[in-house]
Amino acid sequence: MRRAFLPALGGAVFLLCAQAGAAPAAPTLADAVAMPGRPAEAVALDVSRKPAEVLAFLGFRQGMSAADIMTGSGYWAEIMANAVGPKGAVTAFEPQQFYASPEEQKIWAELRARQPDIRFVRYPFEAFAAAPRSFDFAMISLSYHDLYWESAKYKIPRTDPAAFLRALYAAMKPSGVVGVIDHVGLPGDTRAIVDTLHRIDPETVKADFKAAGFLLEAQSPLLANPADDHGKLVFDPAIRGKTDRFLYRFRKPS
Repeated sequence: MRRAFLPALGGAVFLLCAQAGAAPAAPTLADAVAMPGRPAEAVALDVSRKPAEVLAFLGFRQGMSAADIMTGSGYWAEIMANAVGPKGAVTAFEPQQFYASPEEQKIWAELRARQPDIRFVRYPFEAFAAAPRSFDFAMISLSYHDLYWESAKYKIPRTDPAAFLRALYAAMKPSGVVGVIDHVGLPGDTRAIVDTLHRIDPETVKADFKAAGFLLEAQSPLLANPADDHGKLVFDPAIRGKTDRFLYRFRKPS
């Protein structure tokens, strides 16, 4: 009886040791979204933003050098940091004009405490810059339209979207992907529409990126809402958080 038990016990010990020595399974995008510690305000946005599905569509992978441009609260930067793995890196870019308020500084301080591996970069809103060929992946979520916005209150001068895209193009590695999400706007005077509604005509975005040299590789209806009234301000309580949004995957040619 004892002789029969010992080999079985030895096999069990070997199995436990093998399991203990095995590398932990790489987190999936769903795992990255579900990781504890994210603020309740961010988690509440997941239903409408569908982060795991969006990043999967855009081709985000472990090991990438990724940028979240105009990161705001750091929503996308935090999820990407959870998913990028030990060989990847995430840089969160925020215009210095938006970093002036104590509320913004508090949000960033808390994000730094949760995600010390994220690199934080502040830059003048009107003068984005990054080192050439730095990134495999970049996200611009609900903020590309702001390049057509001016605000004396927030000290945002008139900005040249073409200059921004030249800098972004240079910062992307060959074959690098840029994901763009924004609120669908009607055709017309882009700056006027942005100023009044914070929306942008999708065709304007396509044309801007094409002129900069990017290829529109794919687009997705994942965030579309046909019931949205494109004439409403995106902050209108009737539609806030439920706007019709386009999702584009642009690629820098290899």
